[in-house]
Amino acid sequence: MCGIIGCTGNQPVRNIIINGLKQLEYRGYDSAGIALFDPKTGIILKKKVGRVADLEAATENLETVAGCGIGHTRWATHGGVTEANAHPHQVGHVTLVHNGIIENYRELTTEYGLKDVLKSETDTEVVAALLDRLYEGDPMKTIKKVVNLLAGSFALCIMFDDQPGKIFTIRNVSPMVATHFKNEDGTEGSLIASDLVALIDYSKEYFVVPEYHILTLKEDGIEVHDLKGNEVKPEILTVSWDINAAKKGGYPHFMLKEIYEQPEALERTIQPRVVNGLPDFTEDGIDDEVFKNLKQITVVACGTAMHAGIVGKSLIESTLRIPVLTEIASEFRYKDPIIDESTLVVVVSQSGETIDTLEALRLAKKKGSKVLSIVNVKGSTIARESDYVLYTHAGPEIAVASTKAYTVQVSAFYLLAARIGFVKGIVSEEDTRKFVANLSQAGALIEETLKSANDVKRIANHIKTAPDLFYIGRGIDYTMSLEAALKLKEISYIHAEAYAAGELKHGTIALIAENVPVIAIATEEHVYAKVISNVREVKARGAYVILISHDDKEESKEVCDKQIKIPASDSAMSVFATAAIVQLIAYYTSDAKGLDVDKPRNLAKSVTVE
Repeated sequence: MCGIIGCTGNQPVRNIIINGLKQLEYRGYDSAGIALFDPKTGIILKKKVGRVADLEAATENLETVAGCGIGHTRWATHGGVTEANAHPHQVGHVTLVHNGIIENYRELTTEYGLKDVLKSETDTEVVAALLDRLYEGDPMKTIKKVVNLLAGSFALCIMFDDQPGKIFTIRNVSPMVATHFKNEDGTEGSLIASDLVALIDYSKEYFVVPEYHILTLKEDGIEVHDLKGNEVKPEILTVSWDINAAKKGGYPHFMLKEIYEQPEALERTIQPRVVNGLPDFTEDGIDDEVFKNLKQITVVACGTAMHAGIVGKSLIESTLRIPVLTEIASEFRYKDPIIDESTLVVVVSQSGETIDTLEALRLAKKKGSKVLSIVNVKGSTIARESDYVLYTHAGPEIAVASTKAYTVQVSAFYLLAARIGFVKGIVSEEDTRKFVANLSQAGALIEETLKSANDVKRIANHIKTAPDLFYIGRGIDYTMSLEAALKLKEISYIHAEAYAAGELKHGTIALIAENVPVIAIATEEHVYAKVISNVREVKARGAYVILISHDDKEESKEVCDKQIKIPASDSAMSVFATAAIVQLIAYYTSDAKGLDVDKPRNLAKSVTVE
């Protein structure tokens, strides 16, 4: 979850590290810290509770030419939000930053008698103390010895006080990427970080740090060795998106920018996979044989990615009649799932590093299932370990609340459904072409929908003071309600719940009281009348009703207080328009309350710890 960065070069690195932490702050923003290796005074350590801006202010008058340093922005796991618990942690000869969780830190503390040297409540400081306890002047040997003792996930950036200008790193599960840069003005250096967004101002070439390999970052390059001491040449990758995609570009918040980026993200995800009007995964290296033989599909994901999978389930089961199970990754990995070689397991993760999803993937492979991943980050761990990969090409998503990642994940499921139906002969070529043609207009549909932003803003101003809010819908609209409620909860802090509209009378209608906002989604024609009937039920009990639909029926206007009209489309494609509306509702409600839209409390973007 936390953001880490390290840099060593022939220029002062304080600003490079601070700017990198600003880019990484979406990964955690409880506290921040920096350690700089000054050639005259040794390691300078500064930590602050709060945002990176507080750390920046606390270090702006530092008089140092330090060309080597590490930084950290924290999402608290072990220990409260205090300066003592903030990273970097320093014990004796060792200063380090850490992303992950060390599961056996208590046992290590006892076994190696570390209790008296620890000043924080964190598992991270135990690693620093252990490295210092075992250090005899050889960093590589010591790191190898220590990581063999650790249980859990970790990405570590380490400085030893007798190794000036060098940063040593190693990881297990928790992500890290690295690059070396050399500029025309003669400045050069080596960078490592949790995410590409902290590197792209310096180089578009990078590599994913391989697990259980020790990196030595120096001014003139990066050495990579496995734990046997063999030198390894990592695969160099190139950033495929515009560097400006990680900037706000004039928008007040990243979330709003990313909502408006959805048409382009959908275009990049869909169009390369349409050949002669049909879905085609040749360039993705996905063999049709995996579709021909499957008997069931199991979707494994967390949060918003899980909701995208539920939309996929709705489409696949209704059109292809293939059973689809949707599983929360954190539950899937701790049970004995009913999957085998005839099951296609689809794992979904924006970052490609979500720890529960990664472990679920590994379990599925052990049980003999083929695994297809839908991810956004090239070279991510989930992508590398999957049998097949569908990259969503959304570009960087910085806001904690996911928007464009969700709609491109839905589009990926739609492409899969179309290809599976065509390959298995369930859907005719003509109907497949028609479906793909409609899907190709998803971006345009969102673009048209976003013209309603001002109407949504007015509604958000009305509901911003509500302590509770309910979304209702049927069929695919109910699946959209799940994501809508999550979005509103996570950034506006309004208690929001999604209910299948037909279930209201089975208990939940007891929650409806005078002026409680109820947002009804009604885009499916075959259950439209049923939803309107449910709307009448809540309206009769005093609810303030907002209706999302694509009709001008007088009946609709009579039963609601406000209507948000979305462009006409078939029910399968309406999900894209509906997604844009519920994202705007969440965004404008949070903004109207004066909250930090991009950095909601207690949340971080990439969940790389349990």
